[in-house]
Amino acid sequence: MFRNLQAFIQALEGRGELVRVREPVSCELEITEIADRMVKAGGPALLFEKVQNRDFPVFIGGFGSAERTALAMGVKSLDDLAQRVANLMKLNPGKGGLKAAFAMLPKLRELKGFFPKRVRGGPVQEVVWKGEAIDLFKIPILKCWPLDGGPYITLPLVITKDPETGELNLGMYRMQVLDKRSTAMHWQLHKVGRRHYDKAKKLGKRLEVAVALGGDPILTYAATAPVPPIPGVNEFNLAGFLRGRPVELTRGITVDLPVPAEAEFVLEGYVDPAEDLVVEGPFGDHTGFYTLEEPYPRFHLTAITHRKNAIYPATIVGRPPMEDAYLIEASERLFLPAAQLILPEIQDYHMPPAGVAHNWVNVSIEKSYPGQAYKVANGLFGLGQMMFAKVIVVLDAGAPLKGPQALQAALCHAVPGRDTLVSRGPIDVLDHSSRAMGYGGKLIIDGTRKLAEEGGPVAFTPKAHPHLPSLPGVAQRQIPGIWMVTLEKTRPHQAREVADRLLATPQSEGIRLLLLTDSDIHLDFNEVMWAVLNNIDPERDAWVGPGVAGPVLVLDGTRKLAEEGFTRRWPPKIVMASEVVQRVEERWSRLGLPPLPSKDTEAVSG
Repeated sequence: MFRNLQAFIQALEGRGELVRVREPVSCELEITEIADRMVKAGGPALLFEKVQNRDFPVFIGGFGSAERTALAMGVKSLDDLAQRVANLMKLNPGKGGLKAAFAMLPKLRELKGFFPKRVRGGPVQEVVWKGEAIDLFKIPILKCWPLDGGPYITLPLVITKDPETGELNLGMYRMQVLDKRSTAMHWQLHKVGRRHYDKAKKLGKRLEVAVALGGDPILTYAATAPVPPIPGVNEFNLAGFLRGRPVELTRGITVDLPVPAEAEFVLEGYVDPAEDLVVEGPFGDHTGFYTLEEPYPRFHLTAITHRKNAIYPATIVGRPPMEDAYLIEASERLFLPAAQLILPEIQDYHMPPAGVAHNWVNVSIEKSYPGQAYKVANGLFGLGQMMFAKVIVVLDAGAPLKGPQALQAALCHAVPGRDTLVSRGPIDVLDHSSRAMGYGGKLIIDGTRKLAEEGGPVAFTPKAHPHLPSLPGVAQRQIPGIWMVTLEKTRPHQAREVADRLLATPQSEGIRLLLLTDSDIHLDFNEVMWAVLNNIDPERDAWVGPGVAGPVLVLDGTRKLAEEGFTRRWPPKIVMASEVVQRVEERWSRLGLPPLPSKDTEAVSG
C-alpha cells in the first residue's frame, strides 16, 4: 500500500489525520511536549516542517492510534492481523506453531511478497555524505526528555548480519548521538543485535551496521516484532508477507548490507568489539522512568545517504499511552494464533498499556481441568519475549481483558495465597525494580473458576466503602475489590506498616487486592497500576495480608530504599521541564495545532 514514508504521510493528510506545523520548533524537548499531548489526547500525526537549526522536517505520531497503526499495516483493524497468521498456519496444520509455519515459507516461492527484491540504487541514495561531510547534527534528532544523556534516534531500523551464518536481522535499538559521526548502540542482553556483536567479538572482527530511517511503515513495525529465530526468515520477510509486496533492498554505499531503497535516510558504518564500551544514557524510556547509564558499543558512521527531500521519522516513549502501545497491540494480535496453537486453551490475551508490555498480561482460557491456569501461565513464560512477563492474570473464556474490569473479574475467583503463585525468571533489563538486572520475581494470579480439586469456589462479594480510615500522609481510593493507596514514604518498611493498619479496619471487607505506591501518583486505576507494576519485584514486594473478612494480596509499589536491602540505583520518573511546558502552551495556537489538551490527559490508559 505504501512504498515509503512520504506516501503514508500523504494518506494521513488526505484522511485529515495529519497537522503540518509551519512555525519553527526546537527538536530539544519542544517536539516531545507537543507530540506527547497529541498522542495522549488521541490527536493527529504531526509534520514539523521547520525545525530550529536543522536541515530536515520531522514526522511523528504515525502509529499514534490503533486506527493509524492498522492503516500503516494495510488492514481495517488490528484484529485482522490474527486472521492473516491463521491463514498462514493453515499451510502447516501440524504442530510447531508460528515457527514451523514460517519455516515452510522459503519453500513456497509463490508466496506473494515474502522474498525481498534486490534493486540497484534507490531514492535513499540520491544524496551521499562521506568523510567530513557526515554530520548527525544536521538531522533533527530529538532530545526527548530533560534528563536524557543527549539526542536519541528513536525509530532506527538497525540491520546487521550474523558473522558466522550470514543471517540478517532488522531490529529497533535506540541510538544516543555521541558526536557528529558516532552513536551508542543499545544492544540489550537478550537482543539479536547483541548476539551478532558477541559473535563478532569472539571472531575478532568488526561488525558492519546499517541503520534505515523511514521507508514503508510496515518495516518499522517489523523491526519491533518478535520474529521466531528461523534460518532464512527475517523481518524483511515478515514485512513483505504482511504487505503482500516484496521489500525493495539495495546494497549500502560503504557496507555490504542490504538497505531499504525507499527509506528516508540510511546511516552506514561499523561497531568494533575491540573498542572500549561507551556510557549510554540516561534515557526516558517506555517504562515511564529513566533507564540509567550503562556501557554499550559505539557505532562509527562511514556514510549517510538520504533522499533529496528527506523527512526524519521519530517517536517518543515515556509514561503510557504512547505510540509503542499500538505497535505492541499489533504484535499481540499478530501472534495470537501462534500462542493458541501451542496452548490451544487460550481464547485471547491482552497486554494493557499500563503494564508497558511485559509487566502485565491478561489471558483468558477454556478451562477443563485443575491447574490449567498455571500450565498456561508457565507456558507463556516460555514463549519468546513473553519470558519477560512479570504478572500474568488468567481468566475464564469470555471474561473482560481490558481495564479494571479484568482484574476485578479475576479477583472474584482468586483467593490470595491459595490462587496466587510467585516464582522467578528472566526480566526485561529495563526493569528497575527487579532483584538484579534482567532477573527477578514473577506473579501468577489464577482468576478462573475453581474446581473441587483446587479447593472449589469461595463466596466473595467485591466492595468499595464510601468512608476510608484516615492516616497521616496517606491518600486512598477504593473500587470494588481493589484498594489503592499512595503514601509519603519517609522510612524503610513503611508500606508494610500502612498495609497492616489498613487491613485491620472494617473497610478491608470485600477487598482482595491492596495496591500501595508513592504520593506523586494520582489515584487513577491505570496510573496506580502503571506505578505499582514498574516498582515491584513480586518475590520481594507481594505478600498476603489478613483482612477482616479474608486474605488480601498486597503489592508494595513504593520506591525501594537501601535500608530495605535494595542495592540498585532507583531512577526518576519522566517529567517534562516546567519551562518547556509553559513555552509550548504559550505558542500552541500560533503553531496551528488542535485545541490544547490538558496535562490531565496524561493518565495511563488500560
